[in-house]
Amino acid sequence: QVQLAESGGGLVQPGGSLRLSCVASGYFFSSNAMSWYRQAPGKERELVARISSGGSPNYSDSVKGRFTISRDNSKNTVYLQMNSLKPEDTARYYCNTLRGGVNYWGQGTQVTVSS
Repeated sequence: QVQLAESGGGLVQPGGSLRLSCVASGYFFSSNAMSWYRQAPGKERELVARISSGGSPNYSDSVKGRFTISRDNSKNTVYLQMNSLKPEDTARYYCNTLRGGVNYWGQGTQVTVSS
């Protein structure tokens, strides 16, 4: 069974940094693209970044140049390094993978950017 477990969220001041981690289990991790989404209160869930099975990243315009997605296939882990954080980055961040036509999600980790 596919399981995704996020960690690394917290409270940070504007301009600060956080690194999120997502550990995957239950499938052949290196064969799948991995994504990070976020959802703020009252807003739809939005794609933040995606990394292909081969390691090619893509970013939403709102985070390009500030966030970096990476993966370590030896650890079944995908990361999201978030720098220059802004209050508008406040949201719950979710790890995601699509496998066999099914979207799998973790429980999310809360990121709050506030002074």
